[in-house]
Amino acid sequence: MKVGIIDYGGGNLRSVANALRSLGEAPVIIASPADVGDSTHLLLPGQGAFGDTMDRLEERGLAAFLKDWIAADQPYFGICVGYQILFDSSEEAAGTAGLGIIPGTVRRFQDEPGLKIPHMGWNSATATRGDTRVWQGLGADPYFYYIHSYFPEPLDPASVVAETTHGTQLFAGAVERGNLFACQFHPEKSQEAGLRLIRNFLGL
Repeated sequence: MKVGIIDYGGGNLRSVANALRSLGEAPVIIASPADVGDSTHLLLPGQGAFGDTMDRLEERGLAAFLKDWIAADQPYFGICVGYQILFDSSEEAAGTAGLGIIPGTVRRFQDEPGLKIPHMGWNSATATRGDTRVWQGLGADPYFYYIHSYFPEPLDPASVVAETTHGTQLFAGAVERGNLFACQFHPEKSQEAGLRLIRNFLGL
């Protein structure tokens, strides 16, 4: 096994790399398809805006590469914006197409009395499919760390493995399909539960 971290020029690479090292891995940084080499598992840690992320991925030739990688069912772990770009589009960047791997749109939280946007801090994620391969051993309602104002809304709920509530709004906190796993929260900032998720992913 060889783990690669996608570097599109805006992700939180250091925290994810440190989490992987704590699990005994020596991740490589991938800034272009030429860097992938013999990597078997890819993680895309997202931080920033949907449109900017897609632009940078396109510039580096990584958007088309990721479509092919995921279409071949090779292990991919998307975090935050690395989750959102899997969808068709986002309200954050009108006119910018996502990767279109999972049908659906990324929505902004609706304003409601007393609701803080962005959604920031610890919150539970309720398992909707029990112990899937990546969710295994986490239980029904583990807590993770979130920081976001937008969230994906899949058209088909079959891929959703966890749901999260912010205020009165329920959203898909994580999806799993084949060897693809992606989540809105930050596992690298979520202590033991987050490390468990990453460890499970590396077992794919």
